[in-house]
Amino acid sequence: MHHHEKDGATFRTHCCPCGQHVSDGISRRGFLGGAAALGGIAMTGLSWSVLAAEQPEDAPPPERRPLVVKPVLCYDIPTRRPQTSWRGWGGVQTREDVDKEIARIKSELDALQAAADFPVKFLPIASVRNTQELVGAKDEIASADVVLFYAAGGWGITGMVRKTAKNTIIFCRHKSGPVYLWYEVVSPSLLRQNTDKLAVKGIDEQDVVIDSQEEILWRLRSLCGLRNTVGSRILAVGGPAGWSTPAAPKLARERFQLDIRTVSYDELGKLIKEARTDRAAVERARRRADEYLKLPGTTLETDRKFVDNAFLLEQVFRGLMKKADCRAITINDCMGTIMPLAETTACLPLSTLNDDGYLAFCESDFVVVPAGILLGNISGKPQFLNDPTYPHDGVITLAHCTGPRKMDGKTIEPTRILTHFESDYGAAPKVEMRKGQVVTNIIPAFNAERYVGLRGEIIDVPFLPICRDQIDIRFTCDSLKLAERMPGFHWMTCYGDYLKEFGYALKRVGIQWENMG
Repeated sequence: MHHHEKDGATFRTHCCPCGQHVSDGISRRGFLGGAAALGGIAMTGLSWSVLAAEQPEDAPPPERRPLVVKPVLCYDIPTRRPQTSWRGWGGVQTREDVDKEIARIKSELDALQAAADFPVKFLPIASVRNTQELVGAKDEIASADVVLFYAAGGWGITGMVRKTAKNTIIFCRHKSGPVYLWYEVVSPSLLRQNTDKLAVKGIDEQDVVIDSQEEILWRLRSLCGLRNTVGSRILAVGGPAGWSTPAAPKLARERFQLDIRTVSYDELGKLIKEARTDRAAVERARRRADEYLKLPGTTLETDRKFVDNAFLLEQVFRGLMKKADCRAITINDCMGTIMPLAETTACLPLSTLNDDGYLAFCESDFVVVPAGILLGNISGKPQFLNDPTYPHDGVITLAHCTGPRKMDGKTIEPTRILTHFESDYGAAPKVEMRKGQVVTNIIPAFNAERYVGLRGEIIDVPFLPICRDQIDIRFTCDSLKLAERMPGFHWMTCYGDYLKEFGYALKRVGIQWENMG
C-alpha cells in the first residue's frame, strides 16, 4: 500500500488498510498480536482432510435461530357494585369476552406466523388477571426472547412482566377489536410512572403498538435479527482489524458480544496447499466454476484459472466456518496477503458465500462488520460492504469488489467477472444491481457510539475506474447535511427498507441511532 503526505496528513490510495499497515503507525503483526488480547480465539492444528470430511458438498449455512415469543393477555373481570365506579375502561370485561379475545389473538398470531419472513416461535397464550396467576407463566416468560403483552386490563401485572422479560412489546386495541384499558393509561401510568418523563428502564414509546399487526411484525423481525447477532460467532481470517480503528474488535465485543475466532495466514496457506493436492476438491471447484459461469447473464472477462482457484478457496472458507460452527466470515489483508497463497482474490468467494446465505465480508473491518451481521440477520438478505464517496446533488456512489449477485436473496443479477480493480488480478464480480431498487444504508462511526441510517434508491450502475461493484444511489435528505453527519468510512447496504428494524434493535446495544431517511 502506498501512503502520501500532504500538509502533515497521511492518507491512503486504497480502499482498505491492508498490506504493510492496519492503521497509521501500527504494523500488521503488532496489531494482530494485540487482537488476540482483545479476545480473538485462534484456530490451530487444522488439516484439509479433516475439514473436507466434515463438509457435505451441498451443506447449507446454519439457519437463523427462531425468535421465541410469549403472548400474555392481561385482563380484569370486574364485579358490579352499587353507586360507585366498579370497572375500568375496556371491552374485555367478562369470561366470554376473554375467551373471544384469546381466539382473536390466536388467529392474529397464526397470521403473523404465516407472514413472517424470519424464524419465529409463538408459545401458548397466557391469560392472567393478577400477579398470582402470572406465576404459572413465569418460567416461559423468563425463557422467551420477547413478551408480547396484550394489555386489555389489570394493574400491577405489567411491572412484573417488564422486570422478568428480556424484551417487551405492549399491544393495545383501539379499533381492531374491543378497546383496551391500557390504550388510555400506557403512557402516564406505565412509561412515565405518573411523572412527566420516561421513568422505566428497558421499555419506551417505541415498544407500544396500537392495533397494527404489521407494527408488531417489524418489531419482531428486528428482535430476531438482534437475537441472532448478539453473542454470535465470526471467523476472522488473518485476524480482526478496524479501518483506522485498532480498538474496533474490542468495541464489537463490548457492544455485540461477538465471538471472534481467528485463522492465521500460515494456517490458511497450509490448507490451500493441501486442498490443491485433493483431486476431488479441485474437480469440484472446476465443476462449480463451470456451473457459475453458465448462470444466465454471466460474462467472463478474466483468466478462467482465477475463477477455478476462487471456488477452491471458497471450499476452504466453507470448511473453516463449518469447523468454527458459524455462518459469518471476514478476511484481513484481502488486497495483498491472500493473493499469493490462493493465486486469486477473495472477491468472488465472498460474493458466492453471500449468495448462499452466509455473511461474508472483506477487510476484517470490525467498525462495519457488526452492522452487516445485524442487518443481515434482520433482513435475511446478503449485504454489500462498500466504500462511499462524497454526497452531492442528492446522489452518492458506493463501490467495492465483493458484491453479492442475489441481493434480494433469490434473484441472480447479471454479472461480469473481471479482475479485482486495484491489483488488476484475480476474479471479482461486477454485479449489475437493480435500478429503481430501494436500499438500506448503515453508516457506523469509528468509535461505535453512533450509527447513521440512510434510505436510498439505485439510479445507476456505472463502470468507473474504481472498485468493480458500483451503484449510484439517490437520497432525499440534504447532501451537505449528509456530508456533515456521516461518520466512519465503510457502509453496509442491503436491498429493501429496514431502517425502522435496525434502529429498534440498535437502542438495545447502547449505540445512538440517527435516521436520515
